[in-house]
Amino acid sequence: MRQVLVSARLAMRACGMSEAGEVRAHNEDRFVVDEALGLVAVADGMGGHMSGEVASSGALAALAGSLADHQDLPSSDGEAGDPDATDLDLRWNGAVRLRRAVDRANALLYQENRAQGHADGDGMGSTLTGLQFLPALGAVLSFHVGDSRLYRYRDGLLVQLTRDQTAYQLALESGAPGELPPRNLLLQAIGPAPAVAPDFDCHEVRAGDLLLLCSDGLHGWVPHAEIADLLHREDELHAACAGLLALSRRHASRDNVTVLLARFDAAGAHIDAKNIAAGASSRPDPA
Repeated sequence: MRQVLVSARLAMRACGMSEAGEVRAHNEDRFVVDEALGLVAVADGMGGHMSGEVASSGALAALAGSLADHQDLPSSDGEAGDPDATDLDLRWNGAVRLRRAVDRANALLYQENRAQGHADGDGMGSTLTGLQFLPALGAVLSFHVGDSRLYRYRDGLLVQLTRDQTAYQLALESGAPGELPPRNLLLQAIGPAPAVAPDFDCHEVRAGDLLLLCSDGLHGWVPHAEIADLLHREDELHAACAGLLALSRRHASRDNVTVLLARFDAAGAHIDAKNIAAGASSRPDPA
């Protein structure tokens, strides 16, 4: 567990775990917890022959690198830049940074695909879903490409905050007749195309909120109600992450599984700053 960032009102702690699962030979999922940036994110790579691991690691490294490179711009934590900045200014500046970072991740992977001779739409790729904590606003900015998910657990209710960017989800929403497409057919990912259109949102966070990021190795196999029930029963982050991985095994998930939990507590509450190595680094592996 790591203390990520503290504001005058809230502190965010995060813990993540990832495993290959009982079917796949390699784990192509990666996650990042960067306490200096207030950043947590999950990436599910694809491409085969180790390319998925390169894609997910590369996407996260590029994302974090871009945000770190632009920390000196007007700050989302309110400690730098215009002291009279409004909440809208802070959200806008944060969204601009995140859009730049996601674009950079996509550009780097796309260039590598082109260098390997892949045409547009082919080659390695990765989902990319995460958030950055804005302490001055008591909020997080979320970003989302693909079908990894962000959930909020609050007052006993688990709510999905992202929309899967899949052909299956599109068919469900359109009410198209006939057989539904495969659930894992993505409409877009980081890397295969020269441009990407992420979903961005701003979410208020309250003391006691728990945000869950996960790859489809969890949500694609474990029922929503069972995820909510485990989060209700297990208050400790490390144990909750381990419990979610155990649920995926119990439901015979055939995919890599990554879970990442971020809790928001009132500033000044007890923080366990012990680092927990849970089978994956808190920082992305270099591509």
